[in-house]
Amino acid sequence: MTDAAHTLEVRNLKTHFLTKAGVAKAVDGVSFTVGKGEVMGLVGESGSGKSVTGFSIIGLVDPPGEVVSGEVLYNGKNLVGLPDEEMRDLRGNRIAMIFQDPMMTLNPVLRVDTQMVETIKAHDSSVSETEAIQRCRDALGQVGIPAPEERLKSYPHQFSGGMRQRVAIAIALLNKPDLIIADEPTTALDVTIQGQILYEAQKLCSETGTSMIWITHDLAVVAGLADKICVMYGGRIVEQGEISEVLDHPVHPYTRGLLGSVPGHGTRGKRLFQIPGMAPSLLNLPQGCAFQARCPRADEACNIEPEISSPVAGREIRCCHPHLDPSEEVTA
Repeated sequence: MTDAAHTLEVRNLKTHFLTKAGVAKAVDGVSFTVGKGEVMGLVGESGSGKSVTGFSIIGLVDPPGEVVSGEVLYNGKNLVGLPDEEMRDLRGNRIAMIFQDPMMTLNPVLRVDTQMVETIKAHDSSVSETEAIQRCRDALGQVGIPAPEERLKSYPHQFSGGMRQRVAIAIALLNKPDLIIADEPTTALDVTIQGQILYEAQKLCSETGTSMIWITHDLAVVAGLADKICVMYGGRIVEQGEISEVLDHPVHPYTRGLLGSVPGHGTRGKRLFQIPGMAPSLLNLPQGCAFQARCPRADEACNIEPEISSPVAGREIRCCHPHLDPSEEVTA
């Protein structure tokens, strides 16, 4: 399923926002790899730093945000600090991003065919108009838009919200990129279409070797899609590993809390678990472990920032008191 070579390697990435209220450490020392043809799920609550991680990779962090340190290696080439012109050549061509809001991709005053053909020709001017239109038509059909020939001539306002999102996904697929960063792209779609998009995403990765980062708060989505998972909290990855192993035996208390709150995961008739409290402000993270105020296992040891460790083979976590007993029920 995956290749030994990494399409993407993120090393100790830090993205901070310099505000009047202080420094918000949105991404604070994040490291992971994505292999060829591999799907990585990046999950966590709102405000955990998932989307900013995606924006940092593709070079879309604007002031007051700034990538202050770390490396983003795409096929061995560091994208941090890359000149704008070189980044534009990669963006939308070899690295594509699907945004949660499709209107971040679509221009409201241009027809869909104009926007899609422009996406192709911006990176390959030798493509004929006929070939470009055929690729656009195929891409719309791939994401389940009926009568793609007719819909190409429509404007974005003539589509429903879900249909606009499918057009945005089709645009990301046009140039068959090496890496796709998908920021909760199926949130606005109904379950049937969501399933179709997930199937097409898996098929694309397995058949073409495209790598994908799927950013979401929905564990059910990544369970059937991803090869591995990174769980983020307070701007850091607190647990990562193979998807089946992490979901079957979560080690970090936060991961266990997320799984315990998923409907259908626990005992029938039993109340769903709820992680107490709120996620901390990135402007005022607690000393030591960011999760300690909400963690039932926290003690004085958690006042010191936990280092990355591998208490289980193939797993990386940040925790002083991991759950290492496989027989424990999945709650926090």
